[in-house]
Amino acid sequence: MEITEVRVYPVDEDKLKAYVTITFDQCFVVRDLKIIHGTNGLFVAMPSRKCKDGSFKDTAHPLNSETRRMIEDRILGRYQEILHQRQEPRQTTPPAEGEGSGDGAPPPGFTDPF
Repeated sequence: MEITEVRVYPVDEDKLKAYVTITFDQCFVVRDLKIIHGTNGLFVAMPSRKCKDGSFKDTAHPLNSETRRMIEDRILGRYQEILHQRQEPRQTTPPAEGEGSGDGAPPPGFTDPF
């Protein structure tokens, strides 16, 4: 199993740092992962739903620590790349049509079809 795409959508909140969508083997998408700044640094929260008792249950999650580490490493690595890109001086000419901003953020007016 290979992660073939990682899309990071940074947000400007206190603990929540970004939403993430990952694709496995170019054929299976997992949305609504979150990058959270916790007491021990950044971590990746799996997609979850709220139960009637107020607790949360993961709707998708790795079954072993090796897979969790692989997912976290790819996601946090991509997040750091985007932060680095945002710190670099902006280019003086706008990107060509279809290139996007390069920071992982969706284009203006983007709505996720899912």
